[in-house]
Amino acid sequence: MGILERFTDIIKANVNDLLDRCEDPAKMIDQYLRDLTENLAEVKKETAGVMAEEARTKRMLDENAAEIAKYDGLARKALAAGSEDDARTFLAKKQQLADKAASLQATYDAAHENAQKMRQMHDKLVGDIETLNARREMVKAKVAVAKTQQKVNEFSSSADKAAGAMSAFDRMEQKADQMLDKANAMAELNEKPKDAASELEKKYQASGSSAAVDDELAKLKAEMGL
Repeated sequence: MGILERFTDIIKANVNDLLDRCEDPAKMIDQYLRDLTENLAEVKKETAGVMAEEARTKRMLDENAAEIAKYDGLARKALAAGSEDDARTFLAKKQQLADKAASLQATYDAAHENAQKMRQMHDKLVGDIETLNARREMVKAKVAVAKTQQKVNEFSSSADKAAGAMSAFDRMEQKADQMLDKANAMAELNEKPKDAASELEKKYQASGSSAAVDDELAKLKAEMGL
């Protein structure tokens, strides 16, 4: 039964385990549903064939049992009629059928086991499909919310980085101010002390120059008759 070997994983598979291992549950559900639907169609077809085989072998076993019972009854009638030879013939036929019964029983047992496995796979497939259909929209909604939350987390991380950059900029600006203040202080310290006498000399020199200009102007106006 190749079909039994091909669908062994269906019996062993657990839909919840599959969902836990996948990276995108929404996509996994859709794909798993497609696979299950395809498998279900094939399993239904194969299950029907296996169940038909089970019924056929059961019918053969029952018919053989009926034949055994028939020849046993004929043997009894022959003995009752006083014919041992006829009874022996019927019993020989009964023995042939009894030998055949063991083989028929083994065939039926195998067919019955295969039918049980196929029905088990069929029922599991139907159950998984019903479970997934019931949870499909709920899982997809959760995935959508999770993806949105991931984006929010990414933006929050970017905002945190920007805040960190602003803080670093503030520290650099403070350091620049400190450097400028220090440079101005050094420049002030490097300046020579002012000489009071020199400053007063400049004042009087400027005053004398202005008086000479005034005298020259008055002389020029007198010459011009102004």
